[in-house]
Amino acid sequence: MPPRRVGGQPLHPIYALALLVLVVVGLPPKLTAQPGGGTVPRVGYISGASETRREEAFRTGLRELGYVDGKNIVVEYRFAEGRYDRLPGFVAEAVQRNVAIIVAATTPAIRAAQQATQSIPIVMTLGEAAEGTIASYAHPGGNITGLATINTELMGKRLELLKEALPKLSRVAVLYNPTNPISSGQVRSAREAAHTLGLQLQLLEVRRLADFDAAFETAARLRAEALIAMPDQLVGDTRGNQLAERALKQRLAAMGWSAGQAQSGLLMAYGPDEPEMHRRAASYVDKILKGAKPGDLPIEQPAKFSLAINLKTAKALRLTIPPPLLGRADQLIQ
Repeated sequence: MPPRRVGGQPLHPIYALALLVLVVVGLPPKLTAQPGGGTVPRVGYISGASETRREEAFRTGLRELGYVDGKNIVVEYRFAEGRYDRLPGFVAEAVQRNVAIIVAATTPAIRAAQQATQSIPIVMTLGEAAEGTIASYAHPGGNITGLATINTELMGKRLELLKEALPKLSRVAVLYNPTNPISSGQVRSAREAAHTLGLQLQLLEVRRLADFDAAFETAARLRAEALIAMPDQLVGDTRGNQLAERALKQRLAAMGWSAGQAQSGLLMAYGPDEPEMHRRAASYVDKILKGAKPGDLPIEQPAKFSLAINLKTAKALRLTIPPPLLGRADQLIQ
């Protein structure tokens, strides 16, 4: 093949190679060069904390739709590990790199993404959009769509289940992170339910990891009989099995919000199927990459909720779970 000409003169092969390098490097970061000469979309996945089951479910959802990370899609993961002050920086990085889509998992990540961009599509999961930022769940408008939780509304149900498991229950410690933007609504919902159920709540703030052990010490001093952890990555995900271990050590019947927490050792957990929500989030990524506008895609809310009970933990706490409650459980963990 003869050398390319510029201004009527042949372009020296070395300069032609340099020009090719500049063209490739200069590609907009939304698209990443592919060996076959095409481009692949880049997606920024930003979450309040890492959780293996959720991320693997998201990757599974992508694979089911024909996407293989590193081949025809590139997903860049960023996790705040409970330090929500890091989220704006992660989102700013994604915006600067001009990603095709931001997948925002958990409410703090969703809010950070909404504040940073009104043009890059946002697919949310495990959280709620900021009030006033969507027109409706059926037609959200703007640049956000995805799957929303209803954890605020579920606080009352979780307390009801705790009361059913422990009929004589009177004092419940509540672990919550006041820096989480939806914590105030969850606290209000928990208080309303506690009043109806005749329960006394002991609110224990966990703003940073250093507060975690002190919260359990306070629960012991106040003679709490059970514990409920409000949905939050600092309170739950960043501590892994330690949440269950500390609850068992303090002999607290603990309620969480995902089946994975019961599998890790909490007595009970009630909430939507978080891995399934992540798998479904991949379908939103697919639709947007194929040209759909996020504002035209209805926001899904979970229709099914799972109750998981850890029988091994119940035995360690010397609790007898009422048979009717066992009969309603979706998962009984031995």
